Amino acid sequence: EKRVHKAPQRYGFEDMVSFALVTSGGDPFTFKEATNRKDNDKWLVAMLEEMESLQKNKTWELVKLPKGKKAIGCKWIFRKKEALSEKEGEKFKARLVAKGYSQREGIDYNEIFSPVVKHTSIRVILGFVTMHDMELEQLDVKTAFLHGDLEEEIYMQQPEGFKEPGKEDYVCLLKRSLYGLKQSPRQWYKRFDSFMVTHGYMRCEYDCCVYFRVLADGSYIFLALYVDDMLVAAKSKQEIVKLKSLLSSEFDMKDLGAAKKILGIEIHRDRGAGKLWLSQKGYLKKVLERFSMLDAKPVSTLLSAHFKLSSQLCPSSDEESEYMSKVPYANAVGCLMYLMVCTRPDISHAVSVVSRYMADPGKEHWNAVKWIFRYLTGTRDFGILFDQRASTEAVGYVDSDYAGDLDSRKSMTGYVFRFAGGPICWKSTLQDVVALSTTEAEYMAMTEAGKEAVWLSGLVNELGFKQDSMVLHCDSQSAIHLAKNQVYRARTKHIAVRYHKIREWVSSGDISLSKILTSENASDMLTKPVPTDKFKHCLDLIGV
Repeated sequence: EKRVHKAPQRYGFEDMVSFALVTSGGDPFTFKEATNRKDNDKWLVAMLEEMESLQKNKTWELVKLPKGKKAIGCKWIFRKKEALSEKEGEKFKARLVAKGYSQREGIDYNEIFSPVVKHTSIRVILGFVTMHDMELEQLDVKTAFLHGDLEEEIYMQQPEGFKEPGKEDYVCLLKRSLYGLKQSPRQWYKRFDSFMVTHGYMRCEYDCCVYFRVLADGSYIFLALYVDDMLVAAKSKQEIVKLKSLLSSEFDMKDLGAAKKILGIEIHRDRGAGKLWLSQKGYLKKVLERFSMLDAKPVSTLLSAHFKLSSQLCPSSDEESEYMSKVPYANAVGCLMYLMVCTRPDISHAVSVVSRYMADPGKEHWNAVKWIFRYLTGTRDFGILFDQRASTEAVGYVDSDYAGDLDSRKSMTGYVFRFAGGPICWKSTLQDVVALSTTEAEYMAMTEAGKEAVWLSGLVNELGFKQDSMVLHCDSQSAIHLAKNQVYRARTKHIAVRYHKIREWVSSGDISLSKILTSENASDMLTKPVPTDKFKHCLDLIGV
């Protein structure tokens, strides 16, 4: 048979990015691949460690598969972990994961929801740590999901490479939850929660993954839980040691010492100066490398006025659709979102705008994403700064941009709250309904910010910082007037009842509204593109 020679294919930038995403990492995909590599001895040691912890934990027992029952599969997952310090080498990790996608609801699982600590709560705790010069330590639970007790009867095939001689046709009846099972995170949380509560810790009402205890001297000890990562903070080092030994008596723990990094967020601390910085330099560098933007020319502002983004710019020809199908748009916006959620309130508005076109992005939308990357290239060192000498009160700034969306003519809501000199929560989002005036848009934004203010106020009060009311700064005198006075006018009778909740909070004293000059409103940058000088001033106001 005659072979057909294909013309050589030329790959563009987008193809290269997609290819890089698939091939990066260099970890083995299968058991066979791991055992046939040069470094197979290290992977075998990692697998043996995992099997030891599974057996030590009595995760399963071998049984004959009962009639009418199905056994789910399992798979080895391999990961090389970066060294945290120069002394430590690369870590080789092997995990045995159940193929949970073949589980059926009502048979193999019922409830699966499991909470994790909110990023805002982590930042509030770090604010407390800075203000009161507390000790801050980090812990990790080895094989966390194996600690949960199973409520359902689940059978699983024996792991590849570790079948018991003479019992090859047996299956594992799971006694404990395992990675990959749909209910594993929930079962682990339930087990950990009951352990903390029975040992005298209070579960925070405003975030059920924050635990605290009031000590004899009136100071607090905090624990924040994100699946198997824990941050522990207290004034006394001795109390932290006590908590660590308590946890080690029940779970297989790994003491990571002073907190350096959590969820990809780097924690830098200068206790002498009373300052704590949060940044994502490492993560950002990886993201910029991933999209080949590391050496791009930096720009000083985000989405400047020449970007008039709307759905009119979505692909209108097959050629453009073909081009955009190769662009990793959703992937890029997802990476930007994680940055924005953790440490970069400055990109909130820009990310909010570009994320509206995820379903059908056009070339101009992609140019806007690349522009954001160019801004990030020049601001890699930006992050959040908490300062001991800053005002300890939690305060909020709220603003709106009237009819800013070119497609729906909905307005933007933007708010940011500052505590211990740094931003602890922020939001930039389109309003649900079309506002008929700037006053109405500001009023609706105020209610949205009010909901966050009430929750935040409850959180900081419960964690031991007494604040009577939360000050909310707004630059619209008419919106403040409308919130403070129960006026009924033809102009306001159509505003949905839910937006009038702000009046109740103001009259009860939970929130106090304060007029501020537009030039001093830090949330201005969260609703629209602003000039460079104003943008820098907004960042200074909130401690970015």
